[in-house]
Amino acid sequence: MITHPDKPRVLIFSQRNIFGRDLFRCAHYEFEDIISQIDSAELLAPQANPLGLRPEIARRIAFHAPVALNPGVVRTRAKGQYDLFLMICGAPGDLLMFNAVRNWREICKASICLIDELWVREMSDCRYFLRILENFDVVMLYYSQSVQPLSEQLGRKCVFLPPGVDALRFCPYPERSRRVVDVYSIGRRSDVTHRKLLRMAAENGVFYLYDSIAGNQAINSTEHRDLFVSVLKRSRYFIVNPGLIDRPDKRGNQSEAGNRYFEGSAAGAILVGERPTNEEFERLFNWPDALIHLPYDSDEIGRVIKELDREPERQDRIRKANVAQALMRHDWVYRWEAMLKRAALEPLPQLLQRKQRLRNLAEAICETTRGADD
Repeated sequence: MITHPDKPRVLIFSQRNIFGRDLFRCAHYEFEDIISQIDSAELLAPQANPLGLRPEIARRIAFHAPVALNPGVVRTRAKGQYDLFLMICGAPGDLLMFNAVRNWREICKASICLIDELWVREMSDCRYFLRILENFDVVMLYYSQSVQPLSEQLGRKCVFLPPGVDALRFCPYPERSRRVVDVYSIGRRSDVTHRKLLRMAAENGVFYLYDSIAGNQAINSTEHRDLFVSVLKRSRYFIVNPGLIDRPDKRGNQSEAGNRYFEGSAAGAILVGERPTNEEFERLFNWPDALIHLPYDSDEIGRVIKELDREPERQDRIRKANVAQALMRHDWVYRWEAMLKRAALEPLPQLLQRKQRLRNLAEAICETTRGADD
């Protein structure tokens, strides 16, 4: 049974007013916004309490004891009745924010918690946070190799849900701006590859755009996301690597594909970097040249780019395939559809309309001839 669109059927607990400036959370808010566009949803976004315990201090205490702390967030009570409660967490410590909502269990028929970053190696240390997951009907994880270990720890089945992207927002068509940035790199990077690209910039005039200051917060999360999209749609090559590639002490042997693989392909950039040793990645990016493999800490980036630059037709095929595949497979609409299925809820017409729009655009891209991207 579909609830009338005028009456919200989904309650989303958003942390945008608590951690709104964290860069890695921008994709979470994008997902929440898409859900609000294609479903009948209400955002519950409490403010941080300036007089309460700071969230980071509350999390440190909760690491050592199974206590229900006030996480430094204004306590709130939701009103109405909902079919589904959704909480998106960046990491296990975010689960403590759950204590800020007083009555969600009484007013929501089903519940889903989605966790972005959860490594197997940290599950033992986070055991008190992870106990909070027992309150949810469904637990979904971006990291596929964490699903089985967490299921065993909780004694219940958890589910893999791949990251996604607003494929319409990232799509470089139909305007097809000129790709004036040769190589774009954000976040963690190999010093070896970085130094090679710096030499190419100095000696060959390559426009290499990279992080030149340290920081993990945005002045405005929406504006940051808009700028990222704009630059990525104008970039020829985008450096990607598995999550925490340079931190085996934290990730162990896990090899997980983060958001950048999805974002880069959606923007029509050519992905260059380490291929995750991950079965789910092979399923999600299984079209030709979805990723141009470059081992981490390789200085062969110049050779790879030079070889690809000799094949403009191949570059055009890669860009079109990347964008079309993102439109058909990796938009947030498909992730929400998977969540609705787990909650035994039917999609609303807005979801079906977005899927049709994505399909139409993907088909139009596949029919275009090589043009301004080159």
